[in-house]
Amino acid sequence: MEQYSQDTQQYIYTYSCKKDETSLCALEMRTFFGDNSKSESHIVESDVKIDPSRSPFIRERIDVIFQGDEIQEIAQQVKELPPLTSTYKVLFVKNPGLSKSEEVKFEQRREIEREIGIQVPGEPDLNNADILFAVIKVDGKWKFGLLHKSEAVWLHHMDKPHQYSTALSTRVARAVVNIAVPNPTGLKVIDPCCGIGTVLIEALSMGIEIEGSDINPLILPGTRENITYFGLQGTVIKRDIRDVTDHFDVAIIDLPYNLCSVITPKQQLEMLQSARAFTKRLVIVTVEHIDSIILESGFSIVDRCLVQKGNFIREVIVCE
Repeated sequence: MEQYSQDTQQYIYTYSCKKDETSLCALEMRTFFGDNSKSESHIVESDVKIDPSRSPFIRERIDVIFQGDEIQEIAQQVKELPPLTSTYKVLFVKNPGLSKSEEVKFEQRREIEREIGIQVPGEPDLNNADILFAVIKVDGKWKFGLLHKSEAVWLHHMDKPHQYSTALSTRVARAVVNIAVPNPTGLKVIDPCCGIGTVLIEALSMGIEIEGSDINPLILPGTRENITYFGLQGTVIKRDIRDVTDHFDVAIIDLPYNLCSVITPKQQLEMLQSARAFTKRLVIVTVEHIDSIILESGFSIVDRCLVQKGNFIREVIVCE
């Protein structure tokens, strides 16, 4: 793909979520983009580069090349692009944060695509283009750039050989991994209560260096088979969380809660105290209110959200 260098690269992301995922989506966006994220607008402008396929909520990323007050300014600037060696297509991207009065109608969107498209120095292909360009209106300005659409990778992971009734959904698990590890470069991560491997699969599919372990030996063959089923490789061992001796940069713990693995507050405290010894950053998924236990274990709570499915509510708690 042709490269277009910018002194300071700006990225535009659009994202969407279901009503019961609003809190989780907002936490993932805050983790990725900080204060630039405003959940009510469903759009982010940032200098942070994220692969849009990492997130279950991000729809696309636009790498901004030009901007202007009028669409005609964009058309003039597009003429200055270096001649393309690949086919291209220009798409109008709707800004989900625009009010009804600001919305651009369908016919006008198609006209803008044509107006910009004929100025691009290259060969268009409306059906199978090598390069996608985008034009979008944000805060009264028109922006033009390379378009990268998100692929719902997590969706493919729903169909795995072994399922676990109380496991996180692949969509939630992927968001939890992003909240725990927004920038995985050089980080060692652990899921010390990995169960059937839902979190491990999402992390490994994003290239994150993660180790899984669980105290239950009966479940681990299924965990390993699930990982292999998607062509992934990862370490999964039988181990009590209290026996973890290596240091990890981040840990993710989905606390056991069903009738077959109920644990007492004392055991919860022991688990978190053990985690405090091997990591500085911890993301906990829990169905119980355990703030006092978290604080007693030596962690502080830095952010949190709720994940609701019907009447069933989980908390995702970020600790350091």
